[in-house]
Amino acid sequence: MNTYTVLLVDDEEEVIQVIIKKINWEWLGFSVIGYANNGVKALEMVEEFQPDVVMTDIKMPYMDGLELCKHIKADYPATKILLFTGFDEFEYAKEAVHLEVEEYVLKPVNSVELTNVFIQMKTKLNQEISEKRNVETLQKYYLDSLPLLQANFYSTLIEGRISEDELPKYISDYQISLSGPFFVCLVIYTSPSHVPEHMNTLLLSTAVQKQAKEYLGEKWQAKCLSYLGNTVLIVQMKDETEVSELTDECDRFCRYAERIIGAVVTVGIGRVCENVLDLPLSYNSAREAASYRVIYRAPRAINIKEIAPREISRSSPMNDAKLSNLFHTIRIGSAQEMAEAVKEYQEYLSVSAKSLQQYHIAIMELVSGFYKFATNNNIDVDECLGDMSKLYSHLLDLEPDVMGKWLTDTSLSFQERLISARSSSTQSFVSKAKEHVHNNYADEELSLDSICKILSVSNSYFSTIFKKETGNSFIGYLTEYRMEQASRQLVETDEKNYIIAKNVGYTDPNYFSYVFKRRFGVSPSKYRVEHTKK
Repeated sequence: MNTYTVLLVDDEEEVIQVIIKKINWEWLGFSVIGYANNGVKALEMVEEFQPDVVMTDIKMPYMDGLELCKHIKADYPATKILLFTGFDEFEYAKEAVHLEVEEYVLKPVNSVELTNVFIQMKTKLNQEISEKRNVETLQKYYLDSLPLLQANFYSTLIEGRISEDELPKYISDYQISLSGPFFVCLVIYTSPSHVPEHMNTLLLSTAVQKQAKEYLGEKWQAKCLSYLGNTVLIVQMKDETEVSELTDECDRFCRYAERIIGAVVTVGIGRVCENVLDLPLSYNSAREAASYRVIYRAPRAINIKEIAPREISRSSPMNDAKLSNLFHTIRIGSAQEMAEAVKEYQEYLSVSAKSLQQYHIAIMELVSGFYKFATNNNIDVDECLGDMSKLYSHLLDLEPDVMGKWLTDTSLSFQERLISARSSSTQSFVSKAKEHVHNNYADEELSLDSICKILSVSNSYFSTIFKKETGNSFIGYLTEYRMEQASRQLVETDEKNYIIAKNVGYTDPNYFSYVFKRRFGVSPSKYRVEHTKK
């Protein structure tokens, strides 16, 4: 039997305690994961825990219940909402209906009535979960998936096997809409190691694909196909800057898929292009982004531009699969995988180079590949490789074992520099974020969204890196810094509390007092008295 989570929200704690104690939650199949006494705190908890049901009062300080409902429905549409209030007003009820609230209950809350409401809620949740996990439904969906011609067109398109002259005819004949004007590929990888009971890997991947189409398809005009064991979405955007919003939405989808169907999903987001014929480049970078799941914990979305901004080449992918694999291993592989990739590339050289001339061409491609890789990743070419012509001549004379050692040493050297560059890059934008807070903490509009827009990164990636580097969320860091400044001004100046509140970015003095007391355990006025005693 499924157990669903409930978050209770009311500024009267005694009301919450009555609800917790009078309802047999375990018997109903629910568990209360916590409670909040205002909408701001509730929204933070919804983001962290993603409860199945939020039961909230309407009239609360800082953010009322209706505003909370709007945020939840916008970002977490699968969450069910139950409103309860002592204000029996028709306008509230109309707004609640507009927000697709599941139920509207008046205070004082009757335990029998509320139990019946949650029994109905449980039935509805069970039905939705059952529909999403029903094996027969998934099998039918798999058999009735996208028409063969369209699927074949999309796969051929991302493989780069459609010419500019052929494109209009394909689009017309197959009734395909690719208006863009910007495009980006998503590669959705479903872990085969986390398969729910009564499913197999094929049905799980099909379920993920179905949910991806429903969750992302309409808004982003996405074209969906199965390709090389993954789900691929070709997303259309009106503006190139929308990729940050897309990244955040993909990140929410990953957590949604895990919660609803038990799938551990990674979404790789490729580079943005303006021409559909450039989609092979976007697909290859998206596939590479998904492979970074070995470094970044799943489930999550990974934008190749954010994790490796200097590692994206604007040139075409290398024709040599073995050489491409070697550079891929330099980016994310272990030392053992590096040795294996070097060995495979040397074996490839010995097999493919059937003449001295072909061997010379292969070495030239190898040297050229390393120079391009170094340039695209901001690695000092002269320091690592020296003069290109001298290196080429030197490698031509090397015995196979010496050549293997050079290739291994050079690959490891490149990998060390990439790791250092990534670390510097993340530390750099974390430092910029901190500096921005120090200079703009008084700005009431300063938020996670605004700092991400300034840094041109998605919320999900920035939040992950910022917490990893600082041990605190961005909002937590901002609040801490504001409270430090407020405490200093309380002690060092005679300004009134509401002036200090405004000085540190709070337009509502009551909310400022609430946050201050939560941080220091006393009100601003009492803090001033305690710290200015002679």
